[in-house]
Amino acid sequence: MVYLLLGQDSPSKDAQIKKLKEQFLPKAIRDFNLDILYARETNIKELQEKLLFIPVHSACRMLIVKEAHLLREEAKKFILNYVRRPKKEILLILDAESLDKKDAFLSALSRYARLINFENRQKPNVYLLNKYIELRRADYALRILAELLRNGERPEKILGGLRYLWEKDIHSAAELKRRMQLLLGCDIYIKTGKLNAVFALEKLIVRLCGLGKTAH
Repeated sequence: MVYLLLGQDSPSKDAQIKKLKEQFLPKAIRDFNLDILYARETNIKELQEKLLFIPVHSACRMLIVKEAHLLREEAKKFILNYVRRPKKEILLILDAESLDKKDAFLSALSRYARLINFENRQKPNVYLLNKYIELRRADYALRILAELLRNGERPEKILGGLRYLWEKDIHSAAELKRRMQLLLGCDIYIKTGKLNAVFALEKLIVRLCGLGKTAH
């Protein structure tokens, strides 16, 4: 079974993935039957290996490929061959942004996968901003930041919102400390006038997106 989640509404995508996990993967052994790959870091060998794994005390395994539109060409060719005859015991979820409606890879995938479109109808908010930070998509995170500021959101409220989300969701003390240090530095730059508030926030977002995957 193959799903193609297309669009830029990351929170809604996450909700859909959560539903699929609950539907197909027993909670007690979910970690043994779930793999998440990021296209930017994935080579064809790793992709092939994950699709060869068999389920552990479950009817199926789940493999999620994030940013699937960024897969390398050889990986894209492999995926297109695979989806023509997917394994019954593997639930493959390809998460991609609809950046180009003429994208040949995504167009071909949509003929074999169950396509679910996610239009980004949500107003920009700190939750969306943080989601793109987690995905290390500085381009979209900066776009959301610009919309927030354009809509009159105050810098201190944006910083406070990020701090709240991190304290709630990040369980690694070291990771939380790294982020808080960057956030505090940004706050000091703004309050002392050493940097323009917009530039200070942009600098913070870029640095956060460069930290790598977070530990939750």
